[in-house]
Amino acid sequence: MEDIPLSRRRVLRTWSCGEGPAELTGEKQAHHSKSLLDLASNDYLGLSRHPSLIKAAQVIMNKDGVGAGASRLVTGSRPIHHKLEEELASWLGQESVLLFPSGFQANIAAVIGLADRSTTVIADRLIHHSLLIGVKASGAKLKRFAHNDLNDLERHLKLLKNKQSKKKPVVLTESLFSMEGTSPPLKAIAILCEQFGAELLVDEAHAIGTMGNKGQGLCHQTSAPITILSGTFGKAFGSGGAFLATSKRMREYLLQTSGAFRYSTALAPPLAGAALAALTLIKSHPEWVLNLQKRSEHWRCQLSSKGWKCPSGNGPILPLILGTDQEALFCQNQLEKAGLLSVAIRPPTVPEGTSRLRLVLRRDLPNGTLSKLLNTLKPQ
Repeated sequence: MEDIPLSRRRVLRTWSCGEGPAELTGEKQAHHSKSLLDLASNDYLGLSRHPSLIKAAQVIMNKDGVGAGASRLVTGSRPIHHKLEEELASWLGQESVLLFPSGFQANIAAVIGLADRSTTVIADRLIHHSLLIGVKASGAKLKRFAHNDLNDLERHLKLLKNKQSKKKPVVLTESLFSMEGTSPPLKAIAILCEQFGAELLVDEAHAIGTMGNKGQGLCHQTSAPITILSGTFGKAFGSGGAFLATSKRMREYLLQTSGAFRYSTALAPPLAGAALAALTLIKSHPEWVLNLQKRSEHWRCQLSSKGWKCPSGNGPILPLILGTDQEALFCQNQLEKAGLLSVAIRPPTVPEGTSRLRLVLRRDLPNGTLSKLLNTLKPQ
């Protein structure tokens, strides 16, 4: 603990929901107790407090209880799990889906399901920590390619082909990187993996519900096969838990072999019920995704016009790179004084020298939010 500088130490802060749809109220033990407009959470569509989700969770809770009580392979599997898996697979255009209690757990299960000590994993340099833990647990050899760099990925695949490895390589990437706000050329990556006989695992946690046609994510737009895509319900779906979408054969393999699935209590039934309600809402309101993407484009243009460098694309994550930990914390405090909440993101979550504010756009942000932000912050 003594080795961690003050500017890099994490502090737990407790929040309660404010009166507005996108407000959080800091508890007294935190820095203040006033309401702040939420520009930090991943509740992109503002569904976590939607009446339909709350009602759906209550109905399932009254029927099946709060918790599942056991693993899916013991007594934890409920009809709501099966229904959610079927509906989600159909919506995503995948053969099957398998639910997990958390995205971290699902990613570990996916990597271990594809890789072992004889495998070489080629991962984007900025992939999520859970995927790296999965690689470590699998015992696979790890290679890293430059962020979203198709040429560098191809270079690695060619080197492996020349070595004539008996085991298929595994490529890891995300469709929307959570701290960068960037997206890779996913269709080209899928084609490249098919060309070189590599398995492809795509983390769609931040893109499901926010990007692609009708919020179906970016994997839905690729013509080449994707071995596994992972997603979560704790972000745009406003609930909790996660899933892996894949072929029936791979789902059965995971069901039979995955310790991460076998030895965990099943996803809480009320969360599954809420996730299914969210899916129904997202399918019924394709304009939500379109409007969120339009707002993202508008914010990028306005921030760029004021001197900020924003990532390309139309996702709802807009990082403002500030450099040092102290600069990021200072800007976080400035925003809080103005009634806006955007948390400073510091190493090791992001590379050294790239501490930032991570702005997150939500469907229910009130008009005038951007003006308040621009009036409060100036480029360094």
